Amino acid sequence: MFNFIVSLDIIISILLMIVVLMQSSKGGGLAGSFGGSTVGTVFGVRRTADFLSRTTTILASIFIALCLIANIFFLPTSSKSVESIIQRGNPTSVPAPLTPRSLPAATPQQQGK
Repeated sequence: MFNFIVSLDIIISILLMIVVLMQSSKGGGLAGSFGGSTVGTVFGVRRTADFLSRTTTILASIFIALCLIANIFFLPTSSKSVESIIQRGNPTSVPAPLTPRSLPAATPQQQGK
């Protein structure tokens, strides 16, 4: 099921890219390259812009919903919960403080130098 949702998500993302590129921007966009002029004559210029913007909104909503569904419901979660030492609450034994080692007594040979 997870693979189906991911493949559907990939298809929708490709369609979304195509629809966004077909929209005419202020500079003309790629709508003319994909035959945007003929689409404009079928629907009318204003209706084409409305259709493409509505299609973009719908495809983007479906894309986001599928991503959320895949992440929330179908991604594998670790069944083993790893707890930290703080969460376990086990008191650790503190070692006794070490006494400082005393320096060896100076030998008479070292004192004479």
